[in-house]
Amino acid sequence: MAHSFHLSPFPFTKSEKPYFFAMKNMILLLLLTSLLACQNNETGEPTSFKPPVIKDANITKREPANPYAPVDLSPMDIAYLPSDYPIKKMNGEQTGQPVARVLYSRPHRQGREIFGNIVKWGEPWRLGANEATEIRLFKPVTIQGKQVPTGQYTLYAIPYEDRWTIVFNSELYTWGLKFNTAKDVAKFDIPVQSKNQVVEYFTIVFEETGKGADMVLAWEGKEARLPLQY
Repeated sequence: MAHSFHLSPFPFTKSEKPYFFAMKNMILLLLLTSLLACQNNETGEPTSFKPPVIKDANITKREPANPYAPVDLSPMDIAYLPSDYPIKKMNGEQTGQPVARVLYSRPHRQGREIFGNIVKWGEPWRLGANEATEIRLFKPVTIQGKQVPTGQYTLYAIPYEDRWTIVFNSELYTWGLKFNTAKDVAKFDIPVQSKNQVVEYFTIVFEETGKGADMVLAWEGKEARLPLQY
């Protein structure tokens, strides 16, 4: 059986033309992409997009705010006599009560000139920061021939260039320099030394001696010692 074909002057119908041109454009786009990929491979350039790397140095790091209480810039610390008394007690090296315990805050120097500038000569200083520094004596101690009874006291100092005056005060749980001098219990003048080593954080420690112990006060390049006998 013979077949006859009807030839149109146009090879495609109207409905077929958009599809043809769309396919044609897609094929051309694929060919162009392949050509560019070949050129990039020849030059050693990557063919895929990589997002920029953000280094840590470009990120501002911020710790989330503490919703309960922020960390103080001048942390609180404890000095025991004997040193490390709680550890020694737990290890069985120490029995009974300690001789003394000091609660104090430790301000940071941060490149500042402290004595004669931040801490003025001849003016009261709280021996730390924030709350007043406190000492608890678990037994009587003798300082420069004077006995200080068992009890809890506020400590503050009046620094001079050649000496510091250390004051025991009976008013407790105070902040800053709100001292009632009428409640001063005892005052002691002690020498102050200049040291080559710079101490960044204000420090109070006890160092035992043959006659008792020294309460060592150190900050910046200064060191003062209050001798205790017990």
